[in-house]
Amino acid sequence: MKYFKFFHAPLVLAFVLAGCANMRGLDPEARLLEPDALASGKSLSGVKLSAAAWPAADWWRALDDTQLNAMIDEALQGNPDLALVDARLRQTMAQVLGADAARMPEVGFKASAPGAQIPTTALPPPYGGEYQTFKQLTFSFNYTFDLWGGQRAAWEAALGQQRAAEVDARAARLNLSADVARAYAQLAYAFAANEVARSDAARAKQSLDLTQQRLQAGLDSQAQLKQAEAALASAEQRLAQSEQLVDSGRTTLAMLLGKGPDRGLEIARPVPLKPMALALPEALPANLVGRRPDLVAARWRVESMRHGIDAAKAQFYPNVNLSVLAGTLAGRTSDILALGSRFAMVTPAISLPIFDGGRLRANLAGRDAEYDLAVAQYNKILVGALNEVKEQLSALQSLQVQEAAQRRAFAAEREAWDLAVLRYKNGVGSYLEVLTVQQALLAADLQLVTLHAQQIDASILLVRALGGGYHDDSGVSDAPATHASMQ
Repeated sequence: MKYFKFFHAPLVLAFVLAGCANMRGLDPEARLLEPDALASGKSLSGVKLSAAAWPAADWWRALDDTQLNAMIDEALQGNPDLALVDARLRQTMAQVLGADAARMPEVGFKASAPGAQIPTTALPPPYGGEYQTFKQLTFSFNYTFDLWGGQRAAWEAALGQQRAAEVDARAARLNLSADVARAYAQLAYAFAANEVARSDAARAKQSLDLTQQRLQAGLDSQAQLKQAEAALASAEQRLAQSEQLVDSGRTTLAMLLGKGPDRGLEIARPVPLKPMALALPEALPANLVGRRPDLVAARWRVESMRHGIDAAKAQFYPNVNLSVLAGTLAGRTSDILALGSRFAMVTPAISLPIFDGGRLRANLAGRDAEYDLAVAQYNKILVGALNEVKEQLSALQSLQVQEAAQRRAFAAEREAWDLAVLRYKNGVGSYLEVLTVQQALLAADLQLVTLHAQQIDASILLVRALGGGYHDDSGVSDAPATHASMQ
């Protein structure tokens, strides 16, 4: 009872003095944006809505290209960037284990045999002047009571970082699959552009042949022949440029697959890809926060910082630690287990920050700022996500209209080319007319394949903007992590 009173008195005193180091005036300022508060109904209207419009986990299979399917699978196995993300994840997992271990008691055992020679000036013989050895067996126990939940909060903060890293790993795989699909679509465009260049070179060669025939017949001059030769040289230059574009596309894909450039040489020409169906999911703004991995990861970081604030606040309060040391100590080995060699020590301790020069307040202010930064980053990603969906949706709608119009323009230019060649062959038209129509046909043909490639790219970007098949089932997307919840 006397021991309890002795221990109880400083504990009460500690609570009284707790106000010496205080956290008054320190609170985070940021607030999470609610998706429904961001006006988007008008911008996203006029599009087919369907619950099935959320991308599937293997969304790229909708492009219906077996070579692309195999390359994405290959990239997900061998891309070096994924190894970096996975290493960061393992690092956060180790930090969680460390934070959890800090909550547990420490139990240890130690066997030692320290020795010392005591000088005779300190002790007379038989102890002085002799080398004495002591055999010691020690059991230790140490535990810090988590009275205010600070250690648990630190563990939950580390756990939040781990979960954010897990989602980051999912996001990295989504981005990689989208990058491979976009690079593959770009390679398809490069092949199409190469085909356009070949057709243009063939038309330039046809014009040169006609000009040479007319020159021999005395209908054209050397000036027109030189014009035709220059047009063919320009067409051959564009053809070489388009071939380099194909080579560059293959190299880009090889790099994304985590392989050397020779892997790119094995890639066959992609089959013509079709843009994916244009549709949006229902209740898009509200559900997007659980479908975008970057949003979910950002929300986990907000949760982590919130627990970090709780851990910083707990340091302002008194804490209790209990240490126990017990064992045996003897000069002779035969006495090490004797009853008389036993010793024990119990040390309950109370720690209380009274004056620390402002270190605790600085630490808490830093945690508040980290929370505000995490919230600001989350809000930024949310605003960007909704606008990204709108941007790709608008691009797809416009590109569909543009491609339809360009197909009509290309058909008209093709007919104009046939008529111009026929007129030139029959001596009615001029070479200048042929050259003008040829250039217009080249521009129309190249614009058509460009618009188609842009549609494929926009449809892939829309899939990524909608989360690429990710779905959060942890519940963090619905967890209240606002400034009000921390008061």
